This record gives sequence, structure tokens and C-alpha cells, in this order.
Amino acid sequence: MNAPAFPLEALAPIDQRPDRDSFTISDLCAEFSVTPRALRFYEDEGLIGPERRGTTRIYSHRDRARLAWILRGKRVGFSLAEIREMIDLYDVGDGRSTQKQFTLERCLERIELLENQKRDIDAHITELQQFVDLLKSSD
Repeated sequence: MNAPAFPLEALAPIDQRPDRDSFTISDLCAEFSVTPRALRFYEDEGLIGPERRGTTRIYSHRDRARLAWILRGKRVGFSLAEIREMIDLYDVGDGRSTQKQFTLERCLERIELLENQKRDIDAHITELQQFVDLLKSSD
């Protein structure tokens, strides 16, 4: 099995931060390697909802956890609409059971899609290589 292109810890749940009550835009940008513009975009899309104190955005632990879900979802190819569906299910109130089941189903569907794409790509590479070999041998 090939090594992932990103560190495994990037897929693990984020570390709890009991030492903090809130986070600034700079805190989250540094922790998740995103730009302030990206955070404002996710806010505009309704994916995160920081509190406002004047013009300052104050992010909660919930915003931080949602940001981790957003970035993980994007990394594996989910659309923002799909990510929204997954993270909004957190609030259903069933101990995250619905959220986990829905996310599991979407992940399995995504794996199947990617496996199919991989087979198609491998078939195209094989056909192209055969064509290259034919062209080289006809000199």
C-alpha cells in the first residue's frame, strides 16, 4: 500500500484545546494553514459562524471543529454542499449517530468513485503506452 500524500495526523481528530475559550482568525489561520480570506469565505457560506466583537471575529471550539471537517472534506474531494450536509448533522442531537452514518455512506461512495476513476486512468495509461510503443517500433 502506498504512503498517503499527507501526514496521517492530518486525518485524526483535532487536539482539544481546554486552555482556550476562543480563537482569533490569526490562531486558526496558523493552526490550519489557511488564509483569512478562506475563513471569511467559509463564514459567508454559513459553514462557520464566529462571534463578532466590533470588527473582530472570535471563533469558538465549535467553529474550530467545523473548520477541521471542512478542510478534511475538501482534501478528500467533497463539495462544500456535501461538507455542509455532514457537519450540519452534528446538531441532530442523537449523539452524532446520524452524522457518522451519513458521513460513512458518503465516504464509501467517494471511495467507489475514486476507484472507478483510478481504473479508467490506468486503462488510458496502458492504451497510451501501447500506442507509444507502436509508434516507436514503426521507425
